[in-house]
Amino acid sequence: MSYADRDKYGMYKHTSSAGPGPALMGADTLLGDHVVNVAEEKLGDIKEIMLDMNTGQVAYAVLAFGGFLGMGEKLFAVPWQALHLDTSHHRFVLNVDKERLKTAPGFNKDAWPDMSDINWANQVHTFYGTDPHRGGAPTMAPGVGMRTGMSEGGGAGIGSGMGTTAGGMGNTEAAVHGTGGSVDPRSGNLGDDKDISRIRGSNIG
Repeated sequence: MSYADRDKYGMYKHTSSAGPGPALMGADTLLGDHVVNVAEEKLGDIKEIMLDMNTGQVAYAVLAFGGFLGMGEKLFAVPWQALHLDTSHHRFVLNVDKERLKTAPGFNKDAWPDMSDINWANQVHTFYGTDPHRGGAPTMAPGVGMRTGMSEGGGAGIGSGMGTTAGGMGNTEAAVHGTGGSVDPRSGNLGDDKDISRIRGSNIG
């Protein structure tokens, strides 16, 4: 099941006109989305989206990895800007090897970390190759669409076309549109930038 299938209010159903998605999406529809890497290996599912209440930005997506039927699974806080939204398959892509993910800073559901702790945040962002002082949003395009380059010491390359404004928190037009353009994620629609009125920002990213 994807975010298009979880659309309880019909926000993505009109495939011939502009509307919600992909730059503006319902957070609840993203919960449960599959996450794969660039090798098409399934890494897990999105279990929660963590909001920074001081900035109004999404800070992390909580990824559940491993286990069986929820037993023994490990949770990972993945920086929002480390993800790529695959709009053709309605899923997220994280540029990290499946075996390496096992070494990422993680936790279990009964022992959540203090996500406001600077040292913890630095550890997480270092692993994924993102900057804890600059927010951003996932890139968006059909397919895995990730840049293969890794930042030094990081676990994930930033998606193709990723960028942030000089102020740090808003994503640039390149970040929104990416190499493949902003594609409407609604079922049956592979529209282009004209279809979504070139929305620059995302209230969830």
